[in-house]
Amino acid sequence: MARRGDVDGCTLHSERGSQFRSRTFVRALDRHRMAGSTGRAGAAGDNTATESFVSPLQKNVLDRRVRATREELRIAIVTWIERTYHRHRRQASLDRLTPIECETVMTTPALQAV
Repeated sequence: MARRGDVDGCTLHSERGSQFRSRTFVRALDRHRMAGSTGRAGAAGDNTATESFVSPLQKNVLDRRVRATREELRIAIVTWIERTYHRHRRQASLDRLTPIECETVMTTPALQAV
């Protein structure tokens, strides 16, 4: 939210973990005018998008080595997301584009219309 600025109207999809249902998290969504979305309990297919992100994060960051502090772990996760996941990982659901390429394609016409 801090990097993107205006997230009004965006949807954040997550698993049904307690951290995503906490008052603090729900208030943060409300404060930024975002909608929360979770899959149905016991329906593995509902979690496909989340799991397709969490699995490579686990393999490429979390399982590689133990971090000494939460801040070090946070930096490792953010770095992986920004340098690898968003910029290099092509996704079938995005017509083999990276998330950054897809966002550029989708937002450029909208910005030109303004």
